[in-house]
Amino acid sequence: MRHGPLRHGPLRRGATTALVLLALLPTAGCDGGDDPAGGQAAAAADTPGEIVLASGRDVTGKGGIRQQLIDAWNAEQERKGSGYRARLVELPGSADQQRSQLLGALQSGSAEYDVVNLDVTWVPEFAAADLVQPLPDGLVDADVVKSVAATARWKDKVYAVPFNSDVGLLFYRRDYLKGAGITDPDLRKGTRWPAVQQLIGALDGAGAGRRPPEAYRKGWTAQLDASYEGLTVNGVEAFASATDDFALTDEDGRYAGSVDGLKAGLDELRSRTQAAYTLPDAVHSDEADTLTDFAAGRTAFLRHWPYAYRTLHQSLSEQELGVAPLPGRAVLGGQNLAVARGSQRTTAARQLIEFLTGRESERCLLDAGFAATRFSAYEDDKLTCTAAKPAGQATAAPPSERTDRMPRDAHGRPGYARGTLLPALENAVQRPRTPLYGAFTRTFAAELARLQGDDPPSDAQLAKDLDTRLRSALPRR
Repeated sequence: MRHGPLRHGPLRRGATTALVLLALLPTAGCDGGDDPAGGQAAAAADTPGEIVLASGRDVTGKGGIRQQLIDAWNAEQERKGSGYRARLVELPGSADQQRSQLLGALQSGSAEYDVVNLDVTWVPEFAAADLVQPLPDGLVDADVVKSVAATARWKDKVYAVPFNSDVGLLFYRRDYLKGAGITDPDLRKGTRWPAVQQLIGALDGAGAGRRPPEAYRKGWTAQLDASYEGLTVNGVEAFASATDDFALTDEDGRYAGSVDGLKAGLDELRSRTQAAYTLPDAVHSDEADTLTDFAAGRTAFLRHWPYAYRTLHQSLSEQELGVAPLPGRAVLGGQNLAVARGSQRTTAARQLIEFLTGRESERCLLDAGFAATRFSAYEDDKLTCTAAKPAGQATAAPPSERTDRMPRDAHGRPGYARGTLLPALENAVQRPRTPLYGAFTRTFAAELARLQGDDPPSDAQLAKDLDTRLRSALPRR
């Protein structure tokens, strides 16, 4: 099947967009932001007993849940008189820039980081380069969601412990669909993209008396910008949904794709991003851009990460906002904690990781808006967060007095956590696992970006070209 190209013209954003973005930025964004500490990010630890944890920005904001958990560990160490204290260093810049900073620091030994918070796609690279230490298998036990646990290993060894996870989700405007006469959209697990397109078609063709609000432009938006990881993520989700045996690399990180499999994936991606359904600005949008467009009412559907659930509920009510599993397969994201090879405080560093990834800490991360890595955080109703109290968490206060408007269940978890988020994590797929992931994502995104041109190639031609480029970028079997 052949569809129209991904290319769209720019769509002007007005003053309303700017106001919405300002409201969202404190908690939005997966790529990290500027660090007010500036050069302090690379400062070495010079305090006896200090454990330095290097990480990207916490999307729950300044003084967010990660810092609160570290404060709780420090208080415990003070009570014990251990002499250890942890310090969180937030690295500035985008995810790619943070990766480069960590690689440079660990390779040169210029910074005494004891623990590093790695994107799940970086684990094979840092492990293969001997920049992080193998860890005891017991740190990743059966309570960790199986798909998430798989991100911790490379070559049958544990090199990192899942800290907070991530997975693609589908957010939608209940009020828009209701205005088109759709009060109960069927978006359960197993839904495919044609069902979403049918809903968009019903919304677009509702007719007189049932027209969408004035702000509405197109059915959905996603992060399709080829200049960062967004297009890779959306591309992998399309490819994984097109074939049941999707794999672009084998267990050793070698290229394992085929022209036929690539062609099927390209066809799925074209179908998802047809101009009839997709907001034009999606081709140069990142996480913050798509949040802004959706919150401003320009689309009825949005592909985004779990933290958007909390962010969007600050301006949209339960009657306006819905969330469902992403149709097809969703990509797994998140960060894992590893011990730097050069750490002189290995035992204490492992103890810090064990605390930060333990049952109660994972419940705290879930309550704050992250995707927790452990089943117990979602299923154990007796498990509560006492180590930290995210702002606005208290459910005893009247809704009108809460600073956090995120819906919660009877046990204080985010309302969608057990029924939607956990199943999505269990069904998620990883991006290709290889020590050369940087080469993969650059090649993959650059080739997919050709679909956005004025004269895009056919699926057959692009599949052949992509196969050739990936064979050159990655080791072959």
